[in-house]
Amino acid sequence: MALAVVVLLHVLFVVAIWYGMRPRLIPLIAPRADEALQVRFIARAPTAMAELPPAQALPPPPKPQARPRPPEPVAKNAMTIQLPTPRPVPTARLYDEQGQPLLPAAATSAPVPGYVQNLPQGDAHVMQHSDPIKYKATRFEQYFPPPDETAGGAAVRHVVDAVLKSKDVNLPGGVHLKCMTVLGIPTPNCINPPAPPSAKDGDERLSMAPARPLDGEAHALKPPGVEACIAMYRAGKPLAWGCPVDTPNRAVDAELHERAAGATSRP
Repeated sequence: MALAVVVLLHVLFVVAIWYGMRPRLIPLIAPRADEALQVRFIARAPTAMAELPPAQALPPPPKPQARPRPPEPVAKNAMTIQLPTPRPVPTARLYDEQGQPLLPAAATSAPVPGYVQNLPQGDAHVMQHSDPIKYKATRFEQYFPPPDETAGGAAVRHVVDAVLKSKDVNLPGGVHLKCMTVLGIPTPNCINPPAPPSAKDGDERLSMAPARPLDGEAHALKPPGVEACIAMYRAGKPLAWGCPVDTPNRAVDAELHERAAGATSRP
């Protein structure tokens, strides 16, 4: 049964293929007279032979060119110039002797940025502005508490201020000392305060004006005369109070007058 079914299916396939691939008959259509294409062949007429141009005269033979003269030999003492040997132009090589492609060398380091910030060299504390305003303690520092003082520190400071105090002690000979006292008892902790600055003498512009006496001008100091001031200046001594500021100029003028007077007194 199976063999019979297979044979039957093959027969059906062959019939279907033959039916689909058989040529179809096309009906013939009678040609129409008005649709016919007429082709005519026209014979080419023989052309007359083209007239040849008249014979032209041959050009004259070229004159023999003069042979170049050989270069003259270089004189014995002539100056010669030797051109430098041209350097060979390096040719681009893409492959080496083994046939391997020549690649550019890889960068050994990272690209350098356009701006590099360098740290200061030498003393590293120069650029540290932790305390831009330099504060120097004054004599009024004792009247103000520290800015970072705590409550306990303030209590201790008040106790110390109440116990420790300073007292001026005057000794014979004009010696003045400032000593520390503990509960009113002097201690050996004494210091000698600096002496007052010395008065400036020699130029009245560097010294303060004298105090005006209470009794008017009765005991007022009398300034020295111009001659006395000139004498002090010539002797190299400091000028006394009351001398004019232009005493050096007056001394020069007085010396010129003396020379002129001495010159006229001579016979």
